[in-house]
Amino acid sequence: MIIASKKRKENIAEYILYMWQIEDLIRANNCDIELLKKNIINKFQLSDAQQKEMQEWYESLIDMMRREGITQKGHLQINKNILNQLVQLHQALLADPSFPEYTAEFYKTLPFIVELRTKAGENKTGEIETCFTALYGMLMMRLQQKNMTHETQEAIQQISRFISILSKNFHLDEEDKLFQKKED
Repeated sequence: MIIASKKRKENIAEYILYMWQIEDLIRANNCDIELLKKNIINKFQLSDAQQKEMQEWYESLIDMMRREGITQKGHLQINKNILNQLVQLHQALLADPSFPEYTAEFYKTLPFIVELRTKAGENKTGEIETCFTALYGMLMMRLQQKNMTHETQEAIQQISRFISILSKNFHLDEEDKLFQKKED
């Protein structure tokens, strides 16, 4: 909750990856608040008020996951909404000729996206979600201390660069500073 709100303000890409990890942590603890308290919440050095706030945050996420039927897999609608905002911004940036650097970075990334979709046998997932799925997969591989091939590392580096640019543009857009030049 504390980390999530900080990441939401500073880096939307890290926020999405963090929230996907939180969803998996909740699942790993069987959507049970007592297990989450024991395995996660109590590990933080928090005041009673902060601990209560964190517990309520996890309880609300558990409730949403149950209501949305994603206790086994999938992502919360609140996380999908942010991903959709990123997709809309991505499309706006590609359509706007005043962002050639963004477009060039996307087209450098596109072959990796296509390859990932082909390997996964998944063509319904959009480009941005495919990028996040790849980044999340890399994060999980690192946590499990698994090695990546050189090709995978190269793909992840390019995807990371691209998503970093999209993330920066997202925050500029939230501050109404992204499309400012065009309107002046």
